Amino acid sequence: MMEEVGAFDPVPKEELLKRMDGLKGLMAKSGIDFGVIFQNVDEFYFTGTTQKGVLVIPLHGEPLFFLEKSIERGRLESPLDIIPIKKEKEIKEVLQSKGLLRGIAGLELDVLPVAAFERLRRNLGFDRHADLAPCIREVRMVKSPFEITQLRKSGGMMAPVFEAARHAVREGASEIDIEAALIGIGRRHGHQGFLRMRGINQEMTLMAVQAGYTGAMVTYADVPIAGAGITPAIPQGSSFKCVERGIPVTIDYGGGYNGYITDETRTFVVGKLAEPFQRFFQCALEIIEDAMAYVKEGVECTDVFARAYRIAEKASLQDYFMGHGEGQVSFIGHGIGLEINELPVITARHRRVLTEGMVFAFEPKFVLPGQGAVGIELDFIVRKDKLERVTNDSFELVTV
Repeated sequence: MMEEVGAFDPVPKEELLKRMDGLKGLMAKSGIDFGVIFQNVDEFYFTGTTQKGVLVIPLHGEPLFFLEKSIERGRLESPLDIIPIKKEKEIKEVLQSKGLLRGIAGLELDVLPVAAFERLRRNLGFDRHADLAPCIREVRMVKSPFEITQLRKSGGMMAPVFEAARHAVREGASEIDIEAALIGIGRRHGHQGFLRMRGINQEMTLMAVQAGYTGAMVTYADVPIAGAGITPAIPQGSSFKCVERGIPVTIDYGGGYNGYITDETRTFVVGKLAEPFQRFFQCALEIIEDAMAYVKEGVECTDVFARAYRIAEKASLQDYFMGHGEGQVSFIGHGIGLEINELPVITARHRRVLTEGMVFAFEPKFVLPGQGAVGIELDFIVRKDKLERVTNDSFELVTV
């Protein structure tokens, strides 16, 4: 039934069980005896549904998937056996009967509110706990062929959106005008209409259009180009600022298919791009091309960042690289998947060797205070001998 009205690929049972096996291996290394999955995204990753419930993954034995609501839809969406419950308190009796409440419980302590944690501890009856989040983030970092397919379908929404932007970006059009014209195109191609970020106060719009000085405005979000937004309640994203001739327009767009998020940026300009933005964009282009020529499995993330920074430094643009002043961020790349801020993170200090199947967004961007920003963002799949793009459209400067 869902296949008739939706746009998604059901997650095969063998895929889910393989993910759980990977998690169990990491749980064993961390001394965790059973994992308790509560957050929607993690539940979807391990079950294929996001209905109201709790997934318990014992270190030894079969998973126990308790659903409170909606049980009927959960059965339609997940291939796992479901244990219907009316209240969370019923879980404790089942776990006790199977002898699973001994040892250390692992919970998603990075996203689990204290009130929810206390309720789970009371209702499930565990007395010792540890953080399961690092294990979950680690197992989710390397994507399976199934996940790569989902990301490609997510990325496939971008080409028609960026192509339409060639007509939407025009002198006098507001950032909101442009966003409004483009968002519907992605939705008609099956966009899920929602992006997810992990962590408290982590929020993200589907699209952010910046035309001139709004691209240089700093806000709380840990991004190089945030935008002004239209209200202090949501201080990021598109505004009513209008496009000016010669001033860059950046469009940062997140695709979304079956939960999987892609994240890319293109730069547009009406007429000839003003200086010094031309130098900035050429430097961003050089950084992208260097990464595509050099990065592959076995390369250290800190080395990827260092090469990019050296290119910016050689051009004497390091002060504007990935933001300016208090708005300057410490990363140039971030993992993508079911959330927009997954592992790996590409910074000067987070040491991690890239392995095949990792997928990350790489975004060299430059910000000129008070005037605007330019940049490119592409999504890459790490392969043994190269980086493979998720999308295939042009990332050159678009003159309209």
